[in-house]
Amino acid sequence: MKVLKNILYKVSIESVIGNTDRPVVALQYDSRNAGKDDVFIAIKGSAFDGHEFISKAISQGVTVVVCQELPVDLVESVTYVVVLNSAKALAIMASNYYGNPSENLKLIGITGTNGKTTIATLLYELFKNAGYKVGLISTVKIMVDYKKYPTTHTTPDSLVINSYLNQMSFEGVDFCFMEVSSHGIHQHRTEGLNFAGGVFTNLSHDHLDYHETFSEYRDVKKSFFDRLPSTAFALVNGDDKNGSVMLQNSKAKQYTYALKSYADFRVQILENQFRGLLLQVNDNEVWVKLIGCFNAYNLTAIYGVAEILGLKSSETLRLMSALDNVNGRFEYFISDTNITTIIDYAHTPDALKNVLETINSIRTKNETLITVVGCGGDRDRTKRSKMAHIASVLSTKVIFTSDNPRSENPDQIIVEMEVGVEAQNFKKTMSITNRKQAIKTACQLAEPNDIILVAGKGHETYQDVNGVKSEFNDYKITEDFLKQLNK
Repeated sequence: MKVLKNILYKVSIESVIGNTDRPVVALQYDSRNAGKDDVFIAIKGSAFDGHEFISKAISQGVTVVVCQELPVDLVESVTYVVVLNSAKALAIMASNYYGNPSENLKLIGITGTNGKTTIATLLYELFKNAGYKVGLISTVKIMVDYKKYPTTHTTPDSLVINSYLNQMSFEGVDFCFMEVSSHGIHQHRTEGLNFAGGVFTNLSHDHLDYHETFSEYRDVKKSFFDRLPSTAFALVNGDDKNGSVMLQNSKAKQYTYALKSYADFRVQILENQFRGLLLQVNDNEVWVKLIGCFNAYNLTAIYGVAEILGLKSSETLRLMSALDNVNGRFEYFISDTNITTIIDYAHTPDALKNVLETINSIRTKNETLITVVGCGGDRDRTKRSKMAHIASVLSTKVIFTSDNPRSENPDQIIVEMEVGVEAQNFKKTMSITNRKQAIKTACQLAEPNDIILVAGKGHETYQDVNGVKSEFNDYKITEDFLKQLNK
């Protein structure tokens, strides 16, 4: 049984009313899950304030309340702990509750706008193939060695993170690679974790619906590196102007990777084809199955992490050559009629630009490039016109469509996208709100040797409309339509 005073270690406490020698069954921040002898942490969120549910939690048997503001009516049998920040307190308490599992393995955090999932997932695969026990916490899945678990957030809440890290520690995992989102950092989900290293990929236009300004978005990312200990490493993209910002004030040992500038880990693209890339990494050549300049960056980061963590260069290069594309990240197939379809998660202007420029750098220009793209609802509205502009400039034909409209009107989202299309590119575009119909139309328009890019959803297997998630898989739908048209 856990004891409250031990779980409160390192929490910034303002005052305590009651006994801290109480036994604790579990930590809860959702009053609906609270039970006898649990600790209820009242968190002020964007949608709900946990302080409003303190009395409900107590009525269900909670004996300890952690809060930022004391309720008016105190219950004598309950211990109240007033803290500066409940979300931060939850994260530290979660780590203490599970015995600080991040200290029992090497936890590496990957942050940035693009590339987090690819780098984290491929590092997991590379170290698994090198013979280590490895964990993964990503947008797509959570892995504890070979055991797979579903995930709903890029960075899960602190209780979930520590629960899985505890399981990894129990299983003897050596390394865990974890995506660290700006939301997760800002909401203190990574507080109390002992990171052995951090990777910065890049910074571009995204999440300004949440962070409001680009500088705030950047500074939230930077705070992750500010908190790394001197025993950790910080590996940043030297070609991104924000890479040097991440390293300012960081106590971690500093490294850089780059394609265009001098760096500790430098790569040069020798060949770029749909079959893969021939790279020169530092002084060594390696052929990889991944495609495009953005993946050259991802692979250089992977090479850097592997070398920093002690793998031999020759072994790392051998393992890199065997890596496959991550689900929904430049995932492609070629139909029986020789139509190439690419499914990619690109949902930011920079990511879409990278994918389209990669396709254009490989294709002969004799074929048509048809892009199907939309923008999510209840998210950063300022990127909609930018993404439409990029798609219309870099594609032969573009179909604007719906992409998880959530509570917004999907037709209105498309209207906001169309604003970004310049007059000379109008004739290239059409709008079909129904995403399935948009994909079908792209398949009907495509001829042998043409290329279809379906962007925005990638690995997702649902469409979110007004809070209802319906089954929707871009890869399967596109593949099925091309098979039907070939009959």
